[in-house]
Amino acid sequence: MPIVSGSWPKAYLTGGVIVAGFVFCLAADLPGHLSWDSIVQLLEGRTGRYMGWHPPFMSWLLGLFDAVLPGTALFVAFDATLFFGSLYSLVWLRPKVSWAAAAVALLIVVSPIALLYQGIVWKDVLFADTTVAGFVCLTWASARWQRAGLRFALVAVSLVLLGLATMSRQNGALALLCAIAALGWIASRHEAPRLRMLVTYAASAAAFAFVFITAANIALGWRIVAPSGPAKQLRLLEIYDIIGFVAADKQLPLNELHAYAPDLEQAVRTDGVRLYNPERNDPLAASQSLQTALVEAPWDAIRGQWLDLILHHPLLYAQVRLEVFRWIFLTPDINACLPYLVGITGPQAQMEQLDMEEREDGRDDRLRDYTQWFLQTPVLSHLFYAFLALGTATLLFIRRRDADIPIAMLQAGTLLFSLSFLIIGIACDYRYLYAMDIASLVGVFYIALDWSGFDEIRRLRVRRA
Repeated sequence: MPIVSGSWPKAYLTGGVIVAGFVFCLAADLPGHLSWDSIVQLLEGRTGRYMGWHPPFMSWLLGLFDAVLPGTALFVAFDATLFFGSLYSLVWLRPKVSWAAAAVALLIVVSPIALLYQGIVWKDVLFADTTVAGFVCLTWASARWQRAGLRFALVAVSLVLLGLATMSRQNGALALLCAIAALGWIASRHEAPRLRMLVTYAASAAAFAFVFITAANIALGWRIVAPSGPAKQLRLLEIYDIIGFVAADKQLPLNELHAYAPDLEQAVRTDGVRLYNPERNDPLAASQSLQTALVEAPWDAIRGQWLDLILHHPLLYAQVRLEVFRWIFLTPDINACLPYLVGITGPQAQMEQLDMEEREDGRDDRLRDYTQWFLQTPVLSHLFYAFLALGTATLLFIRRRDADIPIAMLQAGTLLFSLSFLIIGIACDYRYLYAMDIASLVGVFYIALDWSGFDEIRRLRVRRA
């Protein structure tokens, strides 16, 4: 479907805004902004030795680009290309483009959500960009369904990107499942019998994704030289929840810990309760007695106590987790939730190994000052983006063009991903829900490109009424 003649100026203008935004983003951010996690992962990538705390895919990718050009500049360029390239490709998806698309594109590229965040070396940004790119590839496949070769190539690329996203953030599997459901749904609209096509495409995609992710994780797992990161993270979540239970009800019995880890029970009731807050788990590290007791306690005792409290006190568990999620989702004190990062900072020993120095130059100061303007506005509000995502998904599910389905399911997938932090969240860092924010902007941009179809639906409903 070529662009109709009247839409060429609008398409060129919109595409030009996106390209200009991409260039300005790289000019403002390269070689990237790095935190402690970024420094550790870059060193892991350079040495090929993964400590297991972070998903190894991020470290491997950093190491791959670092081998070509030392540092993180190529990684940042790759990340930004995924996002801005996805936006740019959508301009050419349909024959009509509206003037509103250029305005929305401009708002996106000047927002710190794109301008700054695309230059931060975080796995959360990588997850968001690979997720968006994966769904956009699926959108193109749905729009070019009759061209079988192109369709299967785009679906394969989509599943690889979403597999990589899942390897960046394990709970990102929820977004992958939504993409698989979208693929089955689209297939059922084009081929008969509908149910058989839905199951065939969805099952095939699930099998492909499972094999790809499993094989990649096994290959990267050979280089993990420390105990399982996910296991340690789960243990951290369990003790954080246990302390949250006791902080909410100080008389709550801890039978498992009392019987098998009395030192940990004592530390939980004293230092744990004193240091606990729903904002983040980091203050708990300040208690040496708690950390020592945690290391010495039997794994089964902690797991058993956690499950026992959830089973016998579900309402209290819901209360504790909802308060933690309130901090993650609503960020009541956004400055406490690390809303952005500029410059380079990290552990001194690792930075010396990388031959890097801390950085906070004039360009970083200008980016910080610019982002500060938006801290108390909807531009840095997960609640605002959640409403955008819900509204976008609703409109697209009503219109239900083939290409609408993946974009709508992108909203659903990132909303589900965000909701998973209701169970697993232990800190309110803004970046954790970044994928939902950026996905909602992609959804709004997609609708702004071509509003046609919604007016027809409204008129049809008016006639029926």
